[in-house]
Amino acid sequence: METDFTFLALFLRASFVVQLVMTLLLLASFWAWSIIIQKLIAFRRARAEASVFDAAFWSGEPLDELYQEIGTEPDGSSEKIFSAGMLEWRRSHRQDGKLIAGAQARIDRSMDVAIAKEAEELNRGLSFLATVGSTAPFVGLFGTVWGIMRAFIEIAQQQSTNLAVVAPGIAEALLATGLGLLAAIPAVIFYNKLSADSDRIVAGYESFADEFATIMSRQLDS
Repeated sequence: METDFTFLALFLRASFVVQLVMTLLLLASFWAWSIIIQKLIAFRRARAEASVFDAAFWSGEPLDELYQEIGTEPDGSSEKIFSAGMLEWRRSHRQDGKLIAGAQARIDRSMDVAIAKEAEELNRGLSFLATVGSTAPFVGLFGTVWGIMRAFIEIAQQQSTNLAVVAPGIAEALLATGLGLLAAIPAVIFYNKLSADSDRIVAGYESFADEFATIMSRQLDS
């Protein structure tokens, strides 16, 4: 009788331990892909938002008017960083119109805190990709070792090394390694890509904060 080597048949014939390994790897792969897709969309939105805000910031419109347009609850990351600096700028003025000492340092610190929050949001979930990329092959290898052990036990019980006896168990065992690599390879590739994209986006925020702080510094000196 011909042996069924489809994925479902291999999964159903596998032992409980190997089935558990395969299930965990499939769930990890699904979760990793959901993070990858969500991050790709979020990063694209962040870059588009930063581009629109930069155009508005350098349009020559007075910063107070731009701050009024954005409002107290900005949506975009660049707007949040700008609003943090402007809010501290306004809080640094006394009732007589003079500035409280140390305004520049407080403005810089406020924007740094805002940038740190946005960076944390951008990097959220990337640690899971790194974990899947580094551990999934070993989890799959564990399933393979366990499956091969069962195959050898089957050989000993049937006292036969016929390929028809060995092949199904070996195939089930190797499927676990395949699923481990299937989960790990995309996770590693996109972790590296998304980490680099996140660093570039955060570097853009820091560059904007430095430029904004320079403008504030000139106003403070004048």
